[in-house]
Amino acid sequence: MNLRIKKLDLYIMKKFIGTFFLSLGLILCIVVIFDLSEKLEKFLEHEAPASKIMFGYYLNFIPYFASAFSALFTFVSVILFTSGMASKSEIIAILSSGISFRRLTYPYMATAGIIAVFSFALNAFIIPNANERRIAFEKEYMGKNYNNKDQFIHRQIAPGSYIYMSSFSAGARIGYDFSLENFRNDSLVYKLTSSRISWDKNKEKWTIYNWRIRTIENDVEVYKTGNKLDTLLGFAPEEFSENPKYIKDVLTLPELREYEERMRFRGSSNIMEFQLKRYQIWSDAFSTFILTFIGLCISSKRMRGGMGIHLGVGLVLGFSYILFMRFSTVFATNGALPPLLAVWIPNILYAIISIFTYRLAPK
Repeated sequence: MNLRIKKLDLYIMKKFIGTFFLSLGLILCIVVIFDLSEKLEKFLEHEAPASKIMFGYYLNFIPYFASAFSALFTFVSVILFTSGMASKSEIIAILSSGISFRRLTYPYMATAGIIAVFSFALNAFIIPNANERRIAFEKEYMGKNYNNKDQFIHRQIAPGSYIYMSSFSAGARIGYDFSLENFRNDSLVYKLTSSRISWDKNKEKWTIYNWRIRTIENDVEVYKTGNKLDTLLGFAPEEFSENPKYIKDVLTLPELREYEERMRFRGSSNIMEFQLKRYQIWSDAFSTFILTFIGLCISSKRMRGGMGIHLGVGLVLGFSYILFMRFSTVFATNGALPPLLAVWIPNILYAIISIFTYRLAPK
């Protein structure tokens, strides 16, 4: 097997990368124009400075959008330049010179690998920081503050320590009908109940109102009551004040795993979103190879109608992939599918489709 890079490999890789960034740039320009026209009224309403719109929002929005659809952009790029080569009989000339179709895939897969690694690094480590700045802008200038609507909140905050709130107001940072229970060897040893708790930003402590404490030690129960108590409770208001959909977008890959474990320990029911996000980062990188291979197979054969037929078939396959991914994610969120399986089902299905498209490719 000859893996040496030849002029043909460099020629294909340059075309691939050039078409990828050109199509990506054009689509992003269109998306930014439409997004600006849609949100301009809100920007003016909240008096957002032009510098913050450009550098605080769009500079961070562009990588977020580009990474979300990088596999699709890769797919379209492969179809565009490969169908152009096929229409000029370049593919036929390459295969006629003795180069097998299998060997022809090498520069495609190598370039897909570069894009996949680049996309993975962005999604796993860089874009979360950009998302944090973008979301901060949206909160300040677009009125996208989160209001926690959860009720009957149960959490484990430490081994043997459990809290309960009937509801929590994220804006006011107030929890209602609060209770804290400590267990030792499955036996209750401490219980605090109160009408409400609120976060004191200046003291960085919780203030507990109308509290009652029951302590059990050696079968002796002691009761205490009071109107107001400042204390630390082992959790922060941010844990209830942030939208889980936003949190998963601002955490890096290692932070996602750490946050997921912490929420699982505390008995949170919102870990599915974080599992899907973590698996999605790996799946998106792998999908680049599958869609590149399918794009090569369907666009390398010269057809009547030329690039239009190739692009039409490619867009149908590309958007059906995204649609199928959304469906499987919904099924996972509703508990019908394990998150790992839900994320990888589209890749498995389209890997099978790639086998059939390979049979149609020119040999």
